[in-house]
Amino acid sequence: MDRKSTLPTAEVAVLPLHPRSAEQSDGRQPAATVEPQVSALRAGADSTETYQADRALHAMLARLSGGISPAALSLAYMDWLLHLAAAPQRQIEIAQQALLNVRRLFDASQHFLSPGQGPWSLIKPQPQDKRFGRPEWELLPFNLMAQAFLLADRWWHNATTGMRGVSKQNEAIVEFSVRQMLDVMSPSNFAATNPEVLRRMLESGGGNFLRGWQNFWSDWTRLVSAGLGPITTGEFVVGETVATSPGKVVFRNELIELIQYYPTTDKVHPEPVLIVPAWIMKYYILDLSPQNSLVKYLTGEGFTVFMISWRNPEAGDRDIAFDDYRKLGVDAALDAIGGIVPGRQVQALGYCLGGTLLAIAAASMARNGDERLKSISLLAAQTDFTEAGELTLFINESQVAFLEDMMWERGVLDTTQMAGAFQLLRSNDLIWSRLTRDYLMGERAAPSDLMAWNADATRLPYRMHSEYLRKLFLDNDLAGGRYLVEGKPISLSDIHTPMFVVGTVRDHVAPWKSVYKIHYQVDADVTFVLASGGHNAGIVAPPGEEGHTYRIRTKAADARYVGPDEWRTMVRAVEGSWWPEWTKWLSGRSGEPSEPPRMGTQAVQAEHLPEAPGDYVRH
Repeated sequence: MDRKSTLPTAEVAVLPLHPRSAEQSDGRQPAATVEPQVSALRAGADSTETYQADRALHAMLARLSGGISPAALSLAYMDWLLHLAAAPQRQIEIAQQALLNVRRLFDASQHFLSPGQGPWSLIKPQPQDKRFGRPEWELLPFNLMAQAFLLADRWWHNATTGMRGVSKQNEAIVEFSVRQMLDVMSPSNFAATNPEVLRRMLESGGGNFLRGWQNFWSDWTRLVSAGLGPITTGEFVVGETVATSPGKVVFRNELIELIQYYPTTDKVHPEPVLIVPAWIMKYYILDLSPQNSLVKYLTGEGFTVFMISWRNPEAGDRDIAFDDYRKLGVDAALDAIGGIVPGRQVQALGYCLGGTLLAIAAASMARNGDERLKSISLLAAQTDFTEAGELTLFINESQVAFLEDMMWERGVLDTTQMAGAFQLLRSNDLIWSRLTRDYLMGERAAPSDLMAWNADATRLPYRMHSEYLRKLFLDNDLAGGRYLVEGKPISLSDIHTPMFVVGTVRDHVAPWKSVYKIHYQVDADVTFVLASGGHNAGIVAPPGEEGHTYRIRTKAADARYVGPDEWRTMVRAVEGSWWPEWTKWLSGRSGEPSEPPRMGTQAVQAEHLPEAPGDYVRH
């Protein structure tokens, strides 16, 4: 396939300096140098030729700052500090609270062993904070150090929030960054102030520090020599122990491999299922080990399953656009499926960013009268980005421009930048607790298939990621009816196809209340599920696995809208996995089971394409 014919480069419009640019007021023609300069100013991120020295400097700064814009961070702190400086009453209140905390901590230290003076009498850790959960933290002096840290953490939270006049985003940036800095100073992160580490040192005679050094040296060697992260994959190998559902690649272009999975039942529902995963990570999150593979579960329930496997882009793919993922991804997959099972509608599923892409494709198809979709299922996928959680802290004009300059130099957003951003959202669990366990306790977490998948990161093309951040996150064009497909705006309200939408309670990437907004965006019946767990663990929830709960309710297209908080109150929780609810929902929209379709087409068989998991997933 000719890439030039399918991946158009950005065009830069030539704009005049003034509306009357054809001739100046004195009759003279404008200088020849004015027009290119103004074009450069207006082109902004779409041109790779403008202000290259500036962009190179920003790219160098990005390597030092971990991709965080110093300008965006400084502006947020300036906003907070200037408003704080103009609020003397608030300053007094904050100072008084600090003095009160010191006095309370001093009194607690004097009466720690007194009757009625419990170990967490001043402040308790939040339920999700596991750093101080062990019994050792209830002993002196560690308990007082933990309470002092928690009091400081709460004091800083109160000091950085609720400041009248500070913009919500700047307030969130300041609060988040202060919390990150405080987390570094947690007593759980240091051997001398962590009673669990000291107990392990006494039990092992210091062997934990020797093993911790070995772990550190191993991780450092891997990082420096090969750019790899800590060892987390263990025995999990793609195609051998993960991504093992039997199938065959039945279509390939320069962006996707389409996998068709072999049936495991004598008869299958006539409507095939197409899964559109996110290209931020590898597709096999939905085909991990056999016991938690959604693909295996679907084929076992009598469905013909197709899965898109995205190619991992390289620097030369910098000009792949967001819309290319629709055309070469969803549209191409539907065309290929139509050649294998002609005349049948498709039950489409999109996960995370793949769900956002599927919603865009569905709205475009609805606008054009394309009725190939029988149903639409979205898993932890947003279609409105105004309340997209803490991930939006990294999304403002300054930050997006900074990221664009970083990607402009490399051609892609690499794996370390994405992994770092997601880890910051849960730094206690994903950074500091791991460092404590690996390097101070001298332990290694038992490898799991989910950890192996998480370590198998991907890259994002420069142009696609820039368009994604600007059009969806920054400008929210999709929710506003301004998103253009083939030069014309699309509207989610054109979608009348029944939808099954899943949000998860502890999702830091796609908060469930943000996912819930689909209720008033589409003109369709929406069955909404609120599942326990987070962005990944709440979706990978196989039947029989303990600890899963969910809530489910269907809203008819013409029914009264119910807000998310009211919805959660009125819908009772059910123990177990939501997967059976989904397959039951799919079956209710499927025809009578019949003989399984052929695997691919004769043309595909002649191409000698590989068996699942294919080639793209290995790179």
